[in-house]
Amino acid sequence: MPMAQPIRVHPSNPKCFEFRGRPLALVTATEHYGAVMNRPFRFERYLADAAEKRMTLTRLFVLFRELQSAQNPYSTCKPESPDYVAPFLRTGPGRALDGQPKSDLDRPNPEFFDRLHRFLSLASDYGIIVEVVLLSNTYGDGVWALNPLNSANNVNGTEEIAWAEYMTLRAPRMNGHQLAHVRRIVEETNRYDNVVYELCNEPGGGLAGGPSVAEVNDWLRAIARTIRETEAGLPNRHLIAAQTAFTYDPFAQPADLAFAEPAIDIVNIHPLPATTYAGTTYDEGNFMSKELKLRAVRDFCLATYRERKPLNLDEDNVASQYKDYDGWTIHRKRAWTTLLAGCHYDYIDFSIINYCETGTPDSRRHVRTWMKHLSEFIASMDLVRARPMPGFLRERPAHIVESAFAVEGEDYAIYLADGRELDDAGCGEPIEGHIALDLPGGTYRAACYSPETGMYSPAIRIEGGERVPIDLPSFRHDLVVRLRRA
Repeated sequence: MPMAQPIRVHPSNPKCFEFRGRPLALVTATEHYGAVMNRPFRFERYLADAAEKRMTLTRLFVLFRELQSAQNPYSTCKPESPDYVAPFLRTGPGRALDGQPKSDLDRPNPEFFDRLHRFLSLASDYGIIVEVVLLSNTYGDGVWALNPLNSANNVNGTEEIAWAEYMTLRAPRMNGHQLAHVRRIVEETNRYDNVVYELCNEPGGGLAGGPSVAEVNDWLRAIARTIRETEAGLPNRHLIAAQTAFTYDPFAQPADLAFAEPAIDIVNIHPLPATTYAGTTYDEGNFMSKELKLRAVRDFCLATYRERKPLNLDEDNVASQYKDYDGWTIHRKRAWTTLLAGCHYDYIDFSIINYCETGTPDSRRHVRTWMKHLSEFIASMDLVRARPMPGFLRERPAHIVESAFAVEGEDYAIYLADGRELDDAGCGEPIEGHIALDLPGGTYRAACYSPETGMYSPAIRIEGGERVPIDLPSFRHDLVVRLRRA
């Protein structure tokens, strides 16, 4: 029996997806992408909880392995050396830099591929999309020292190179093994309809003495060609997600080239400062800073909406270090704003680690349940016909950043969020007042929805017209006003 059509960009709306015959928005609070590589991680528990929380996406690294750090010490992407399950057998002779046997890059690791297939099959059963991340930036000497393709870690004679050269075509033997890895992953996973491929996590260039941004982008294109050439002889074609290379110093993350690049189907952007599009720079918040920067997130998403590709804010880490109510509230606001601006959202939930695969009681009660509310809410709208409506509100309370998403004349969702930063006076205090908007003629049922509780207020009837006022209940942080034609 042939496999169903893999997830694709929706033929009637290039900003959303179609999966198994239904429109789909991607939203998740996901573990840190090491579910397969980290042997003690019980991904069956993680996926069951993700499905119960209505997560529609999970991201999966299939080679990259990260170091513990003072700022970010624990995650599934940081396995202990004996627990790292790589795609290659560790045969020796000799020891790698982590003290374990060196890898043979020509010999696939059956344990890794068994875990990979079990993970993808179970995610498929739950209807969860898996973004398979083929390669990643290695960031510096410490992380590069953990990589099997480092010449000190394998028996295959790969070139001794600087870490930044990993994302180039400068080392033919090492590149040959990179692309063989890509081909093997694509061949093994072609059967799944719930898979998209990301070329490389956070590619960067432009360091003094290192590869240029253009050189890194050429390398990304080589990976994309390898995927397309491999799938040309296989039954199915899958979407490619990517961002083009950022510049290190000064940091700049341009989005224009990714939207223009024919090899890229889904544009992935990690929301950070100095993100640029069409000549405008958007400060979307510093890494693990506990900054909200909600207006910049919204305005970037709205600015790119004209592009005929989905935009996924693929790894939001602005407050993920803070496993508390304030940090989670920041991510709730950014997630709602992103989805109601017509884009997709991925937040790393660092409460999910080995032996704690469903998060903590607090994270389940708060951020994980909040994401469930958002996923269920966005699925209740007509994703194919709905569009963002910037400037829809004529009046709003002070400090509000609004996002409106609607099928005009039929169904309106207006997300109202306190845009103040945590250290701003009045942040988190009750907000009161009213909104006013122009509605096409007709009768509507209006209700308020709480992103925190997932509950609607009783509905009232209002008539369309110019500058229609709607009184708001007192609320903290955020509120949704939903208007549906009666």
